[in-house]
Amino acid sequence: MEWRHSGSPRQKKFRMQKSAGKVLVSIFWDHGGILLIDYLPKDQTINAEYYSSLLVQLKDTLNEKRRGKVTKGVLLLHDNAPAHRALPTQKKLAYLGFQCLDHPPYSLDLAPSNYHLFPAMKTN
Repeated sequence: MEWRHSGSPRQKKFRMQKSAGKVLVSIFWDHGGILLIDYLPKDQTINAEYYSSLLVQLKDTLNEKRRGKVTKGVLLLHDNAPAHRALPTQKKLAYLGFQCLDHPPYSLDLAPSNYHLFPAMKTN
């Protein structure tokens, strides 16, 4: 119901379109650019098993794109998400020879990659 005069026209109602939804993307990059982009399949979450498989893909991508340049190992900076801290992930990191930088547990700052990947955020 709506309040209106008897002679006034009815308001037009617009149809709402469903949004495309959210997409979770994992991006691995270094000083030379983006190495690996992975789109999480719909209705799936990142767990230790999925993230470990991403790390294997990253190792393969590094061997392809940075052949001969990864001599001192790989140093990762990622947040404290449960999939990153899980024991299977830690074992996979050790197996692949990757090391991780410590991330503050409750950092209010944006991740450094946000400014690199989304330069428009610098202007705000």
